Amino acid sequence: MEYIDQYRHEFGVEPICRTLTAAGTQIAPSTYYAFKTRPPSKRALRDEELLVEIHRVHAANFGVYGAKKVHAQLRREGVVVARCTVERLMRVAGLRGVSRAKGPRTTISGRGPDDRPDLVERDFTATAPNQLGVSYCTSLLESFATHVAPALGWKPNWEGPVQGDAI
Repeated sequence: MEYIDQYRHEFGVEPICRTLTAAGTQIAPSTYYAFKTRPPSKRALRDEELLVEIHRVHAANFGVYGAKKVHAQLRREGVVVARCTVERLMRVAGLRGVSRAKGPRTTISGRGPDDRPDLVERDFTATAPNQLGVSYCTSLLESFATHVAPALGWKPNWEGPVQGDAI
């Protein structure tokens, strides 16, 4: 309907409706005129009233209240409204509450440039045994050997904690 409103002075309502019908969207001129002259519904009028109240409560609470708290505040003030209505109107108006929960902190950045020396100068090839030290996670191997492997029916061939030469 907004499209027709935008171009009706330039082209007229009936030619626009014919073009829209040819394009696959059937809108009769009588439908357009009925829409324009029809009074707003009770729901639309009530939504306008509620939206003013919702904006007021949301702004009075620094924009942090979500639909649940806005609904509770409106009920305390004596406004009879369903929570789903408050949710719908807040969504339409683009109002959101602020969540207290913070997302997981997955990366903790360092406090500056990495000043540890690069002892192997990024060359990880060893020309002789025991020339380069490689670290590994023994707890992962122990966990696999004691919990996962027996569950799969495997029996580890060693006893106790993982030794450095077991790998």
